[in-house]
Amino acid sequence: MFGIGTQELLIVAGIALLLFGHRLPSVMRSLGRGVVEFKKGVAGIEDEISSASQTEAKPKSDNV
Repeated sequence: MFGIGTQELLIVAGIALLLFGHRLPSVMRSLGRGVVEFKKGVAGIEDEISSASQTEAKPKSDNV
């Protein structure tokens, strides 16, 4: 992954912890909420698509 090894990732994580240590829990909480909202949105779109495809798949009866 971009030529970054384990040691480099640990160094970056350590620097991030030093810089954002006191705010890190709130940042992670906000990130988690964002991911949950994104998943809800994707699920809603998938539901709309599946219901639309089921509606189109049903044959229309002709009353003649």
